[in-house]
Amino acid sequence: MLLVTGGAGFIGSNVVAALNDASRADVAVCDFLGTDGKWRNLAKRQLADVVPPAELMQWLSGRKLDAIIHLGAISETTATDGDLVIETNFRLSMRLLDWCTASGTPFIYASSAATYGDGDQGFRDDASLEALRKLRPMNLYGWSKHLFDMAVAERLVQGEKMPPQWAGLKFFNVFGPNEYHKGTMMSVLARRFDDVKSGRVVQLFKSHRDGIADGDQRRDFIHVDDVVRVIMWLLATRSVNGIFNVGTGHARSFRDLILAAYSALGTAPNIEYIDMPEQIRGSYQYFTEAEVDHLRRAGYNGGFTKLEDAVGSYVKGFLDQADRYR
Repeated sequence: MLLVTGGAGFIGSNVVAALNDASRADVAVCDFLGTDGKWRNLAKRQLADVVPPAELMQWLSGRKLDAIIHLGAISETTATDGDLVIETNFRLSMRLLDWCTASGTPFIYASSAATYGDGDQGFRDDASLEALRKLRPMNLYGWSKHLFDMAVAERLVQGEKMPPQWAGLKFFNVFGPNEYHKGTMMSVLARRFDDVKSGRVVQLFKSHRDGIADGDQRRDFIHVDDVVRVIMWLLATRSVNGIFNVGTGHARSFRDLILAAYSALGTAPNIEYIDMPEQIRGSYQYFTEAEVDHLRRAGYNGGFTKLEDAVGSYVKGFLDQADRYR
């Protein structure tokens, strides 16, 4: 049996789908389903169990698992409840790390590109304690993920026992099916698609930095299918350990993203550039781009989907369908 925490969420439900497609029906999910239809992310899936987070450690007691894929977290970059975020994102991760170490269970967990802060230290996935200590996350979510990365690095420095396989994945800007419950944390593509489809104007931020055009703020956008392929590769390659960036290695602009959606629909662009709110101008990131050499050196050769192809697949296969769920 495999356990996917956060398995009803965006990335988690896509991992569950891939496991089912690989003929794994013995998949347990730990997550909150709530009342906003999040269950639809799993409606087409076969599961062995759905475990409430409050019961997780009791559920694990005495159990043997093939692996834990730990994706559950409070992922809103605007979260402000520090105690809840630390309990959910850091302390639970520590308990699962301890359990996997004691039980000899492989442990794959979600870190985040938010650990890099404003990017002034670059985006190199150097997992040494010295390098990690130089990072300055800009929000509570990024800090909680960074704390756990440093705890893992500290154990390695001290020579403490670890799970037989462990891997932390710093996800960059992931988009794709089953992100619809995320509200304002959905990708710009998902949030703006109905405007693109209807012909209404799509608003993007103006640039407030010299030398950068309006709408040319750039992110490393990666389709969730590429993320899932990395996770499935790790599950099949138990010799690989480390903290890895998971992005394409190529930053593209928000304008490129939206233009690709228009192209997928075969419609003319209708984009308007608006002023960025004053309160976020000082902290707004204009550029993120994953360095993925570490992942490639570890043996991953699955490649990454070109933005236009990834957007086309998402638009035609999901966003422009009556049933948008995987």
